[in-house]
Amino acid sequence: MDELHRLILSLGSNIEAEANLPKAVQLLREAGEVEAVSSVWESESVGFDGPNFLNACITILSPFGHIEFKERVIRPIESKLGRVRNPEKNAPRPIDIDVELCDGKPLNTDYWEYAFVIVPLAELIPEFPHPATEEAIAGVAEQVRGRVWMRKREDVVIS
Repeated sequence: MDELHRLILSLGSNIEAEANLPKAVQLLREAGEVEAVSSVWESESVGFDGPNFLNACITILSPFGHIEFKERVIRPIESKLGRVRNPEKNAPRPIDIDVELCDGKPLNTDYWEYAFVIVPLAELIPEFPHPATEEAIAGVAEQVRGRVWMRKREDVVIS
């Protein structure tokens, strides 16, 4: 059997988010073994005046490394759910999926400063050292959360 890679993904949606976030996780389950799912968090749109986002993180096992996973799994799922790439990178979207870690190596670390990534990520790997500060990300998430509005959405269930 091929070696499995452990990927931690962040998911976000602000177009029909209550439906698209669970659909994305279901499609990801068809592509690999989902080990863990964070809570769903609502936050204001960053960098664009649009509807609030719903965000979550998941841990998934896949035979694909992060580059191949992005091309073979993420892009088709985003396309299936109606994602159209826009020159305005912060424009509203039905789904956005990013790989945050692959086999314990942080990626996209610029986004780790944003509550919409770090708060759900901290639920999955609270003791993981933040790439910039080496502080456990649970502590970083608590600090960041104190500076922005966000709320847990217990009514949106993804499993």
